[in-house]
Amino acid sequence: MVRDIININDFIVLVEEAHSDKVVVDSCYFDEPLIAVAFYGSGNVQLSMKYGDTQADYTNTKGLAISFYADTTVESIHTVSAGKPLQCVLIATAPRNLQNLPNGEGELFTDLLQQLVKPKDAYVEGPRFYMTPEMEQIVDNIFNNQYEGKAKMMFFRSQITALLSHFFWQLSTRESEAIKTPEREKLYQAKEILAQNLDAPPSLAELARQIGLNTFKLKKEFKEYFGVPVFKYLQNERMTTAHDLIRTQKATVQEAAWHVGYDSLSSFSNAFQKKFGFRPSEIKA
Repeated sequence: MVRDIININDFIVLVEEAHSDKVVVDSCYFDEPLIAVAFYGSGNVQLSMKYGDTQADYTNTKGLAISFYADTTVESIHTVSAGKPLQCVLIATAPRNLQNLPNGEGELFTDLLQQLVKPKDAYVEGPRFYMTPEMEQIVDNIFNNQYEGKAKMMFFRSQITALLSHFFWQLSTRESEAIKTPEREKLYQAKEILAQNLDAPPSLAELARQIGLNTFKLKKEFKEYFGVPVFKYLQNERMTTAHDLIRTQKATVQEAAWHVGYDSLSSFSNAFQKKFGFRPSEIKA
């Protein structure tokens, strides 16, 4: 487990990463009560927030943004399994710091996360949703940056600000969203089906049948809720997965192409360059 703690203004930024070939359980407590937002990148770990005789469990964490309040009695437990690495960026601030946050950030916390600003228990869950591709790209940038020293701090500051901006914007738009909870769950299901079948994804019609929505509604509501069309999400997930496989040397370029459903190496390289601005052969481990 690699855990970096970075202080940016009155924010504490916790960057956690873990890879393991066997099941590893890691737990920690917070030094003071915090309001936090956690963003989960690649992998799909189990998260448990344990306090007293109560425990809140989260599965399918890949791509998830979770907000919460936790005091010093809450134990945060990650279960990391083989093939499911942990990548988590946690941005937190103490309630006492809200009035000192710059650029009106304290007002955003107060207005959109009221249940966390005035908690009624040791642990309070706030809004959670799956990140947009733009948010996922920022998280990926944080874990794959090549900066050092002061340049690294400048980079982190810009990325954390961008991540919070996306989070609060998505939160504000969801306050009045028309998509009902049962349909939202079906959209999450569609997202998971695509992520688990990158090499041979179902057709749009088959995907709609599997989750119980008609094709028109799936196309319309998927884009409305996640910010991108179904095919665009699939393409982003394919390229991000391939990038991670090549960067961590878990696969050659050809193997990564096959893993995400490309038979043609040239087509894969062109799509990869369009996404990232460089060819897969240029990735530095």
